[in-house]
Amino acid sequence: MAVTTTYGDIGTRTAAYAAVELLKRAIPTMVFEKFGQAVTLPSNSTRVISWRRYNSLPSTPTPLVEGVTPAPNTLNRTDISAQLVQYGSRIEISDVIIDTHEDPVLMEAMEILGEQAAAMIETVRFGVLRAGTNVFYANGASRSAVNTPITLDVQRRVTRGLKRQMAAKITKVVSSSVKFGTEAVAPSYIAITHPDVETDLRNMLGKDGRVVFVPTEKYGSMTPYEMELGKVEDVRYLTTTICTPWLDAGGAKGAMQSTSGTNADVYPILYIAKDSYALVALKGDFAVTPMVVNPKPSDSDPMAQRGHVAWKAYTAAAILNDQWIARAEVAVTA
Repeated sequence: MAVTTTYGDIGTRTAAYAAVELLKRAIPTMVFEKFGQAVTLPSNSTRVISWRRYNSLPSTPTPLVEGVTPAPNTLNRTDISAQLVQYGSRIEISDVIIDTHEDPVLMEAMEILGEQAAAMIETVRFGVLRAGTNVFYANGASRSAVNTPITLDVQRRVTRGLKRQMAAKITKVVSSSVKFGTEAVAPSYIAITHPDVETDLRNMLGKDGRVVFVPTEKYGSMTPYEMELGKVEDVRYLTTTICTPWLDAGGAKGAMQSTSGTNADVYPILYIAKDSYALVALKGDFAVTPMVVNPKPSDSDPMAQRGHVAWKAYTAAAILNDQWIARAEVAVTA
């Protein structure tokens, strides 16, 4: 008896193996995956996913009166919802390539699709997180004025703002394996930005004129994250090309990087505290669906000349607390 599957011409066991191989290629480059409040996608679930945040109770001192029971507090909660959206892509492979190419084409295609899945889903997350309202400018009062690089003063303005809102440092991250789980890390805030910002980060100076940036190779016993450059005080910096700049959006370029040669390109640096955002993790049994369709005769392909390798996945992301995720907008030294 034929077995009906949802994976094209591969069975459930093969699809599970293909999904693991796809995720192995995808997950190490996914920086936003690590630091959000992550959930896995259950099967047969609604297309709207919700996260619940319980707000702090008032801290105003309340004296007790002898023999009088104080009025109770009530839990004050905030629900944040996001619509699950399905993304995916495919590669078309001819029968000639499958029959004659010396490399394992199907596996190569699956690995390349893994890289694409990571970039596509991380881009979706970046779009959500970059839209936060807690913004600090390297100079001026708007993006159109920005034409100076990141400095220690800018970072301290950001971390001071996070601490005033009692934003906790990150102490656990989603593990880098294909399985869903967390691992403990040294407490810190996390900053994510574009690789173009690296030189200015490495050149950050303290009040005494000394470089304050500590590269990962000098961490000692602390294990760096994938894509991590180093740290400044209580912030650890990671880079990814997903964090694209606003081209020519700043002030007069001066000595800064500019696409047009007139106005400075403006780069976001996202500073992240614990539980500041949430996402559907690209992990678990239903994280991604790989599909392989071998060339076979059909009305649209009567000579069985075309096959396909594909993936699809649902994802969503949401900011849980705007005051716990900050965006610094900076220029980059040319």
